[in-house]
Amino acid sequence: MGDRIDVCDACWRARHHSATGYGCMNNEIDWVEEQDGGFIKLVGPIFHQTTSDGNGRFRFHAEAKHKNRASYVQGGMLMTLADRAMGKTARQGDPTRAQATVQFDMQFLEPVKIGETVDISCTVVRETRQLVFMRGELFVEDRHVASAHGVWKIITRR
Repeated sequence: MGDRIDVCDACWRARHHSATGYGCMNNEIDWVEEQDGGFIKLVGPIFHQTTSDGNGRFRFHAEAKHKNRASYVQGGMLMTLADRAMGKTARQGDPTRAQATVQFDMQFLEPVKIGETVDISCTVVRETRQLVFMRGELFVEDRHVASAHGVWKIITRR
């Protein structure tokens, strides 16, 4: 899966990335790379930040591989970020819990340029015994670029 890469918020903003990745120069770790040997490895890296309020914060830096025919970030990449972020936030209380996306809805508000960093903040709207209802808001700095809503089914293993 590769080595874990951590980065502080100041290094991210200042673009003090090492030649081999997004290493932190300040030893103040805020963002941690998602470890995934599958699809996320192909489209990432995606980073997450631990929050004390139960909300999830994730981000990715738009690279040339994320470009669509209009030279903006492909909408599918924003959907991938939102699906991963909301799904992981939905199971923060039980990281090993099996679940699956059963409904996903996204509204694209503004295009994202290659070279920009997209942040998403995720909130659990409601959780029942079988379903988790989620909301995610995507921003580039102060620009609201997309909104997402979804429902995750908690899978009971037999």
